[in-house]
Amino acid sequence: MVSLSTWFRYAAHKFEYSISLTWKKYNVGQINSTELTNAIWKNFFQGKLTFTHWTKGGESMAPIVSPTGGTLLVRKLANLSRTQVFVGDVVLLKDPEKSDDLIIRRLAALEGYEMVSSDEKDEPFVLEKDQCWVLADNQALKPKEARDSRLFGPVPMTDILGRVIYSLRTAVDHSPVENSGIAMNQDAPVLAVELDVEEMAKNNKT
Repeated sequence: MVSLSTWFRYAAHKFEYSISLTWKKYNVGQINSTELTNAIWKNFFQGKLTFTHWTKGGESMAPIVSPTGGTLLVRKLANLSRTQVFVGDVVLLKDPEKSDDLIIRRLAALEGYEMVSSDEKDEPFVLEKDQCWVLADNQALKPKEARDSRLFGPVPMTDILGRVIYSLRTAVDHSPVENSGIAMNQDAPVLAVELDVEEMAKNNKT
């Protein structure tokens, strides 16, 4: 049973997302000024804040993602600003090396961060505007195996499709994903309203 206060928090997040998404579409010319209000309310009443994504798995994000794969619940993020996405968040993003694929990695740094390598031969550098640095959770893997920013470098923020908030590895093995504290607080009402483990299990391929 979802409490009334949780519903209010969820509605506030959904309204904010609807405005951000509509404004983004307006700025790129997908809708005109006369369609703004209708588009906001359409997104609010008909849209969801999450979508499911099947991942084939691997060792890089264990134990969040099983080596045999699983179904993830991903929160949509219309605005990839510092008020929406944070260091420590697990994100779904476009594969920098395979444009048709998606990967799961954890945000380790955002624009403005100075990156210093453990290898003294590498010069320090600062992440530029709208860049981020992503890492695999499995620190036992070498960069080529982990396939993260240590291999392919900084990633454009625009390549991020959403924040992973729940992982279903099997029908009896599933849990919320540990993201940054701020993100988990923001995502709590979204999980309370939109999480449907039974539906995720039906779509799971493992």
